[in-house]
Amino acid sequence: MKRIFDFLLSLFGLLILAPILLILALLIKLDSKGPVFYRQVRVGKNNEDFKIFKFRTMHVNADKLGLLTVGDRDPRVTNIGVFLRKYKLDELPQLINVLIGNMSFVGPRPEVRKYVNLYSTEDMEILNVKPGITDYASIAYRDEAEIIRKATDPEKAYIEDIMPEKIKLNKVYINNYGILTDIKIIFKTFASILS
Repeated sequence: MKRIFDFLLSLFGLLILAPILLILALLIKLDSKGPVFYRQVRVGKNNEDFKIFKFRTMHVNADKLGLLTVGDRDPRVTNIGVFLRKYKLDELPQLINVLIGNMSFVGPRPEVRKYVNLYSTEDMEILNVKPGITDYASIAYRDEAEIIRKATDPEKAYIEDIMPEKIKLNKVYINNYGILTDIKIIFKTFASILS
């Protein structure tokens, strides 16, 4: 049931949003050199790696200078990237991941391998479900980049403060897994973006 829901909603979303996606792609190309999409390896269901689709919001090869983005003042972020990140528009291409089946609309946000390697044995249960575009943690940490920017040691703040809280929220989702929960999270996500 969840897969049918994901497939139909992602297909509908891509068709409806196609004109907006094309405009955003054009703005990205006009703003800076490089590809429209940024494809990063993340960890998905059953601890398997996959490539996530995102609109590129940083200058080419900027990820080699660090995985964490430290707010809208991060010099690696492009001008259009600031806007895309603020309104989570850089996440829209993940509808492609949902359509092909390596992501769901709702589920724990997929991490990079570096951080998954820090999970405890109990935390690994998060990888029993497909990762999602949004989840409880996405809503609670909507301004994560700004929180990290204010930290003296951004990497330490993420690993010791933010990541454990995200894991707790992911476990809450897994324990209340279902279509109704997904619909509730989708509406809460839209409300948080618009607020």
